[in-house]
Amino acid sequence: MRRFLLLYATQRGQAKAIAEEICEQAVAHGFSADLHCISESDKYDLKTEAAPLVVVVSTTGTGDPPDTARKFVKEIHNKTLPVDFFAHLRYGLLGLGDSEYTYFCNGGKVIDKRLQELGARHFYDTGHADDCVGLELVVEPWIAGLWAALTEHFRSSSGQEEISRALPRASHASLRTDPMKPQLLHLESQAELLRIGDSGRKDSEVLQQNAVNSGQSSALIEDFEASLTRSVPPLSQASLNIPALPPDYLQVHLQESLGQKTDFSYQPGDAFSVICPNSDSEVQNLLERLQLADKREYRVLLKIKADTKKKGASLPEHVPEGCSLQFIFTWCLEIRTIPKKAFLRALVHYTSNSAEKRRLQELCSKQGAADYSRFVRDACACLLDLLLAFPSCQPPLSLLLEHLPKLQPRPYSCASSSLFHPGKLRFVFNIVEFLSNTTTVVLRKGVCTGWLATLVDSFLQPNTHVSCEDGGKALAPKISISPRTTNSFHLPNDPSAPIIMVGPGTGIAPFIGFLQHREKLQEQHPDGNFGAMWLFFGCRHKDRDYLFREELRHFLKQGILTHLKVCFSRDPPVGQEETPAKYVQDNIQLHGKQVARILLHENGYIYMCGDAKNMAKDVNDALVEIISREVGVEKLEAMKTLATLKEEKRYLQDIWS
Repeated sequence: MRRFLLLYATQRGQAKAIAEEICEQAVAHGFSADLHCISESDKYDLKTEAAPLVVVVSTTGTGDPPDTARKFVKEIHNKTLPVDFFAHLRYGLLGLGDSEYTYFCNGGKVIDKRLQELGARHFYDTGHADDCVGLELVVEPWIAGLWAALTEHFRSSSGQEEISRALPRASHASLRTDPMKPQLLHLESQAELLRIGDSGRKDSEVLQQNAVNSGQSSALIEDFEASLTRSVPPLSQASLNIPALPPDYLQVHLQESLGQKTDFSYQPGDAFSVICPNSDSEVQNLLERLQLADKREYRVLLKIKADTKKKGASLPEHVPEGCSLQFIFTWCLEIRTIPKKAFLRALVHYTSNSAEKRRLQELCSKQGAADYSRFVRDACACLLDLLLAFPSCQPPLSLLLEHLPKLQPRPYSCASSSLFHPGKLRFVFNIVEFLSNTTTVVLRKGVCTGWLATLVDSFLQPNTHVSCEDGGKALAPKISISPRTTNSFHLPNDPSAPIIMVGPGTGIAPFIGFLQHREKLQEQHPDGNFGAMWLFFGCRHKDRDYLFREELRHFLKQGILTHLKVCFSRDPPVGQEETPAKYVQDNIQLHGKQVARILLHENGYIYMCGDAKNMAKDVNDALVEIISREVGVEKLEAMKTLATLKEEKRYLQDIWS
């Protein structure tokens, strides 16, 4: 069996799932994958590794490699390593990212670049998958091309003769030393196809025209519009390439039943995770749909199936042993996750209605990629949506535990300083609401923000009184939190360095901590040299969502905050001839000379916190324009300057999607 080393660096499980898929497919192609998390350095040694290496690397919101890869990245960036340290290594790398973020696929690019600098060479070209348009557009063809590249590598290696005898004669080809290129579809063209719409829309337009001409009813037209549960030609008449059925590996027993405090220290700029549950009503609906509502309090006992064909099968670490079914669905499983194609393929196996079975096959097939993107991925369909849409689908509990990932804690920035609020921690959240209309239109709230909103409802409603022993006051709800890995989003070590803070909306949170901390430091060191502090803040309406208004006025009055630049995107101009700045990037442009001076001549820092999809990119573009304009260089040179600031940890981001 031809062996290769398969490493993954994952932040939220995506890279791990893809690596496991590669591991599963390897056996069918005559290979054996030695699978490890990149953090498990005791289980592999690249210094002596003779087998080819395959790496799957995700990227964090700040553009860095995942936390699990932090130690690995630090070790390979040791400047004492010789340039031929990995000269023996041949590898292929798949990077995962999201083009809505500034540093697309940078986690993979950092590792890729350094391996090259240390002498390693590709046996297969790097792939960059974009979650903005669908990872599968690159991931699936990249994996499909991997097997030919591995075969070519082994054929040209020292064991060529022995391997050649075991291979079919027709597969022999001339030796090659250059890396094979994955047969990837051009990403921009794929994104354009998704924007234009699939062929189903075109066919529905034709049907609509025919219906008008023949006087048919609109009901008939609607019957031929593609949806989650229906397809139209040509997809409905196509032969499908369906992925192989994932091997099952869990054995579940439900057993009838007979519910720690830690110190938390932090500094301004740190983030923490809120451990939140799924919605009670969604858990209830899911259990009822699975016909498990009467067993909600049963304990769940898991074992690995003795006859499983899954290589390296293990019990899911996020499912505690002996917990109740209710607890697992409430606290352990991400029931809102968008089902991957492998999950859909597995659901096909448990669907009895032929029309429903065919539609699920289409959605997980190569031919149905556009429909999967439109009706599952882009629609944010979750498992419950699919089960309600396909009534004859009756998956066993084991399948759900095999495919549903861990319910992730939700990260929030600390909006306070422990110097200012000893023993207390403040944070800000915005209630997320969105419409789900896969089968029926439902207003859903974010998993965590919806839960938090329920907890604080009694404090926000003036007429709500909760009777209790403590003088009739409502008791504060308890929220479990966990610290997040230390980051570099902290105030400069040198307090004299000037800083620029950019934080629209709830992105202002860490900067309140910065300002509180600076106020206490200035009280303790009245003769100290403290640099200027600029804050660019923006919100929609001055009278509705101007967060921390009074505190900001206080910091400004005390001279802690040197410059406060605020804009309101939805308010009309008041008493001004010129249109005021609408967004934070507009205000940054207006003060471009000062911004450029601070960053380029005063060794200053810029911090950005908030939405990655629009704000972070727009602010980054504004900074490029400012540097280009003020220094008189091309935009490419300005981008390099920003990249240098990032490397020096003077351009820091805490952003989210």
